Amino acid sequence: MAEADWTYLNNGLDIATVDRGVTAGIARPPGGGNFLFAFNSLAAVQGAVALFANLVNFAPMAKGASIRGCLQRGPGGGPTGFSPFLFLCCQGNSVNDTAYLLGLSDDDPHRIVLRKGMVAVGIPDSEGPGALLASGESFAQGTWLHLRLDAIVNDNGDVVLKVFKNDLDAQPLGTPPNWQPVAGMTQFIDDHVAINSGSQPLTSGRGGFGFAVKDVTRRAFIDHIELMRQV
Repeated sequence: MAEADWTYLNNGLDIATVDRGVTAGIARPPGGGNFLFAFNSLAAVQGAVALFANLVNFAPMAKGASIRGCLQRGPGGGPTGFSPFLFLCCQGNSVNDTAYLLGLSDDDPHRIVLRKGMVAVGIPDSEGPGALLASGESFAQGTWLHLRLDAIVNDNGDVVLKVFKNDLDAQPLGTPPNWQPVAGMTQFIDDHVAINSGSQPLTSGRGGFGFAVKDVTRRAFIDHIELMRQV
């Protein structure tokens, strides 16, 4: 996807608060190209910046989707106070809307976490409100993780959420990924009677990536985003 294929969600932090954009100044994940997308917070303000795919039939998508991408909680002013994430089924065009978020928790060390909630909150920790699944393994700041989230809408209205990880050392970008389930993250069924998550499942919406932050000089890097819709 090109730069023109992405639009910022409304009500996100402005560029004076969180700088963002494509850069060649940061080391890419194994097998990566010449550029990546970076976020850098310039003020101690709480909120988020997020972009969604604005292509025809993607904004919004009528059913579920699969999103894949490389995420890193980059070194900066401290190891906490921020979280990068991928998202699917965002219910509107604002960071104040609800979505399924897969990202790196605001913990030190951090975990891979699947959360259902407002985009602006990001992934505050591995066990907080809205957390559906968390990885058994934790990771150090500065680690690249190649992740995949599938949101599959069943005919009965359930949404089946599945999380996968590709080992970038064994399968760098540019080679076919070997998607494996993340330890500790068995599939989650967001049932249509609102039992498992406590709210109705998200059966359609927008997909993209973002960065939640609440402190200054926090940085996150994102690369190799792929988005596919369920048909």
